[in-house]
Amino acid sequence: MTSQQQLLARFSEPVPRYTSYPTAPHFHDGVDPTTARQWVTALGAGQTLSLYVHVPYCDRLCWFCACHTKHTLKYEPVAAYLESLKCEIETMGRLVSPDVIVTGLHWGGGSPTMLKPEDMHRLMGWLRAAFTFAENAEISVEMDPNDLDEARYDALAEIGVTRASLGVQDFDPKVQKTINRLQTFEQTAEVIAAMRKRGVRSVNCDLLYGLPYQTLDTMAKTVADIISLKPDRIALFGYAHVPWMKKHQALIPEDALPDAEERFRQMSLAAEMLAEAGYEPIGIDHFALAGDTLAKAARTGRLRRNFQGYTDESADALIGLGASSISQLPEGYWQNMPATGEYRRMVESGDLAVVRGVALQPEDRARAFVIERIMCAYGFSACELKARFDAGTDEIIAEAQAYARENPEVCDYDRFGFRLKNEAFPFARSVAAVFDTYLGRGKGRHSAAV
Repeated sequence: MTSQQQLLARFSEPVPRYTSYPTAPHFHDGVDPTTARQWVTALGAGQTLSLYVHVPYCDRLCWFCACHTKHTLKYEPVAAYLESLKCEIETMGRLVSPDVIVTGLHWGGGSPTMLKPEDMHRLMGWLRAAFTFAENAEISVEMDPNDLDEARYDALAEIGVTRASLGVQDFDPKVQKTINRLQTFEQTAEVIAAMRKRGVRSVNCDLLYGLPYQTLDTMAKTVADIISLKPDRIALFGYAHVPWMKKHQALIPEDALPDAEERFRQMSLAAEMLAEAGYEPIGIDHFALAGDTLAKAARTGRLRRNFQGYTDESADALIGLGASSISQLPEGYWQNMPATGEYRRMVESGDLAVVRGVALQPEDRARAFVIERIMCAYGFSACELKARFDAGTDEIIAEAQAYARENPEVCDYDRFGFRLKNEAFPFARSVAAVFDTYLGRGKGRHSAAV
């Protein structure tokens, strides 16, 4: 058994994805609209803001999906939701100082490309009227090739999209049929060509390993096809099978899912192929060409992690708009009402739709820094930790030193700080969990670590 196989067997327990700390299962109703208003109005001149807009509708439901979304074949619910979203945008816009500059915007879902071209323009118009955008603001949109046509391509270009993000998952027909995600290579290539023709300078593609009926051969074929399209970024996620949270995942036959060792082999094969094609590894599950801003951020220590995953976005705050969206402010996190009907009622009354969250304590901030650095750079500097934070640093350093002494095959601790060994990089989530004092206190269940 190789050292990595031994680590895989050891780090088999499910752990959080660490897109926040504390993680979402520890959010509570003590953070409410009043709290959110206080946090937002505290943002001032010189600070920057990133926006996330959630469109919780799809015209087909992918059975692997764990996002907050619902299936609809009618446009009326989408149109009605947009009017409610307008209310929230206007309410939030009145709270955010015009001296706070928006440097990034991401439309996610669901399928934002379900929107009609005229509604894409309306939504972007509402956002620009409510917030102050930087001239070079990054604007990214998640795209479903099955939604897109020439009018939508044009609308996306006209509203200023700078990055197209496409879910691919896998091109194998049997896998696609089993997860209810039919999408050909030709469709995907057409979207990338159409957006690049219209001046979009960056393209991201999402792939999944660990899907039903995936094999090393089907994974190799999908990765090779994606490499041929030369996207700037590739996200390689492990399928998270959480049918207790997402009932439609019960439609996926569990006996068709690869086991932990096969998942690891699929991930390793894809990572090797991407590296050979010139993609630099970014954290645990992203890859980027050397000239991409994400790769540059990773090389210079500026890589960050938020609810969208790895990012080079350095904004002081992230505000999520729409049902279920999550916001991150210097003081803490909040989440909007996930149920679209109740969300609409709340925002149409002129209030915010905040239903839960968590205020950061001094030690939370230090542990959040450590966990983010492990997820982004496979370690942390003890000197930087002590320079940044007052509370909890001695305890964290002692924990890191003890863990390194007890686990020399996983990591080192020296005068520079804590550092994972190369063969332990894929298990960064599990190592980060060592510093999570909330883990085990709540009822949250998590997906497989690899």
